[in-house]
Amino acid sequence: MSFHEVSLPARLAFGSTGGVERRTEIVTLASGFERRSTPWAHGRRRYLIGAGLRALEDMAALTAFFEARRGRLYGFRFRDFADFRSGPGEPEPGDQLLGEGDDTRSVFQLAKAYGDYGRVIRKPVEGSVRIAVAGVELTSGHFSIDGATGEVTLATAPQLGEAVTAGFLFDTPVRFDADRIDVTLESFEVGRVAAVPLIEIRT
Repeated sequence: MSFHEVSLPARLAFGSTGGVERRTEIVTLASGFERRSTPWAHGRRRYLIGAGLRALEDMAALTAFFEARRGRLYGFRFRDFADFRSGPGEPEPGDQLLGEGDDTRSVFQLAKAYGDYGRVIRKPVEGSVRIAVAGVELTSGHFSIDGATGEVTLATAPQLGEAVTAGFLFDTPVRFDADRIDVTLESFEVGRVAAVPLIEIRT
């Protein structure tokens, strides 16, 4: 997949709106009962950015970022400030359960639990990941992180039943969902941008 490992500058996201989208198919039976199902195993996030920008300098920066991504062609990282941590505060090594040891497995995928639903995290923020095995935090030399996939590789496979946990910050992989940006000049050095849509992508 075409993806650039760059982040949209945070200042360009001020005033953004968005959230998670699900797709549910509902069939109402003659009895009045419903049958509900979904073709999606995972939710998909959508955002609108740019509507809060007023300075022409910021509009030029957004246009440059858009051009560098070739519109919808290349994905990029986006910080969803409503959901970018493994826990309620700063990352702690016990925030999320990644799995249990079996004496041989040494690679684990970062993930975040929302109740009984687990979301795979593929874009951790560099330097933010903390790992623990059986409640003991590992130093950086005992594990490595693939920043493009979210895979954690431990130097030593955990023993049978040992819990592997993690804390981290993360970005959401997105792309522009339009091939056009509209900018209006309202006065000297002040303008307005029509909201620009972003959509989460699978990487």
